[in-house]
Amino acid sequence: MSRRRPLVIGHRGAPGYRPEHSLASYELALDLGVDAVEPDVVFSQDGVAVIRHENEIGSTTDVADRPEFASRRVTKEVDGASHTGWFVEDFTWDELATLRCRERLPLLRARSAAFDGRHPIMRLRELLDLVAAAGEREGRALGVVLEVKHATYFGSLGYDVAGLLAAELQEAAWNSGARQLVIESFEQRILQRMRDRGIRARYIYLLEAEGRAADLVAAQCPDAPTYADQLTAGGLDRLAHEVDGISLDKRVILEDPGVVADAHRRGLDVYTWTCRPENAFLAREFQRGTDAASFGDWEGEWRRIADAGVDGVFVDHPDLGVAFFGRSDTDR
Repeated sequence: MSRRRPLVIGHRGAPGYRPEHSLASYELALDLGVDAVEPDVVFSQDGVAVIRHENEIGSTTDVADRPEFASRRVTKEVDGASHTGWFVEDFTWDELATLRCRERLPLLRARSAAFDGRHPIMRLRELLDLVAAAGEREGRALGVVLEVKHATYFGSLGYDVAGLLAAELQEAAWNSGARQLVIESFEQRILQRMRDRGIRARYIYLLEAEGRAADLVAAQCPDAPTYADQLTAGGLDRLAHEVDGISLDKRVILEDPGVVADAHRRGLDVYTWTCRPENAFLAREFQRGTDAASFGDWEGEWRRIADAGVDGVFVDHPDLGVAFFGRSDTDR
């Protein structure tokens, strides 16, 4: 029996071809036919929702080459780990808007790095407007899968993360229920706070293959459950009452495809991240040759993920993702 194909989500746009989270990356992902795009959101000093993978921006912008910002290089502890660099919360939005995007993995993705310096970083409102306009132009439902990053950390600095995002979504008309909005985080508490704010969305809880959620560690350490604990039968039972779905590191599914059916039996959607074709990102059995940047047997790995019955996949190369996951079961 044929299954419904999974949602194909442009992970940070189309970072296999353009620097992640840049306008060019998102425009290309939409042009290549994704169902939705995924921005990661952090916050500027003046409370603007900024699209960056992390709050440290030294490797994804030209900030290190800007002498006027040299003194802002600092070391901070974020979610229990020490990081040295430049952090969005130390800049106003007007300052951040002067920076330009860079490829995070230039040795691996030279094609994308060729576009370094062409585009400023984006704020969330720009992307919301871009996706809405693209959907109206193309006459199809296009979604945003909004990932809230470091919510506990930003809360400790005094940011009202849920309030800031609720206001932004309301102002951009993305809280009406008419838009395809998914909100996800590695921290459950921010999902609940956003639901309490009346934000109309599907709520997806992200789980790593190992470790613990930062919000649970802050509240319960050393008794915080691990992500693995949350994927046991009892853990999934609890999650089914708290969120609409889960999003798993693909390693979890490759090692135990049955976890997808276990979650489905409890009414949970299951997404997975991230489907990438390069050897550097493939499970060992699907790697081919020794060049990390070369494509391995990505179709073999993706077939195993598709056969598990996932509801959504994050892809870095949207053309490959749309073509592969849009096929029928028999074609695969």
